[in-house]
Amino acid sequence: MATKETGTTTVGWAEFHQAEAQFAGLVEARFKKYKHHVLATLRKDGSPRVTGLEVDIRDGELWLGMMPNSMKALDLRRDPRFAVQANPGPDAEMADGDVRISGRAVEVTDPAVKAAYAAQVEPPEPFHLFRGELAEVVYTGLENDELVVRAWRPGTALRTLRRGNSEESLREDA
Repeated sequence: MATKETGTTTVGWAEFHQAEAQFAGLVEARFKKYKHHVLATLRKDGSPRVTGLEVDIRDGELWLGMMPNSMKALDLRRDPRFAVQANPGPDAEMADGDVRISGRAVEVTDPAVKAAYAAQVEPPEPFHLFRGELAEVVYTGLENDELVVRAWRPGTALRTLRRGNSEESLREDA
């Protein structure tokens, strides 16, 4: 679906997984490796806010849960745009690569949906729950001494860009 504010197309996790199952599996595994990740939201003045967050991928959705009236929840209520980066972990080499998702966060207000989620996850109550609509998913890593960037957007094929250890520009896999 295209959002009114930006014209950007977004989809749920299930649609992403259906379009690029192998890539979605890599991204999901990367997020499941660690409990805490980094969320970026927009403050009232438009400046970025970066905070910690648990990301949960289940039942075909990307879920973002947070404490009641936390600044990040208030940010998302005002402006739903977000980016979340998987925890890079203790390895400064980032052997598992870097994974980022950007999109829109839609607050879940349906009591039955929140109750079903709470029954599975048992979060501290009360809590805000947002469902992530994906606009872009990016993996960056090293493979055979090359920088590899894989990027997916709704309605497009997965793109893979590579660059060696020289000053050459990124080249796209055919």
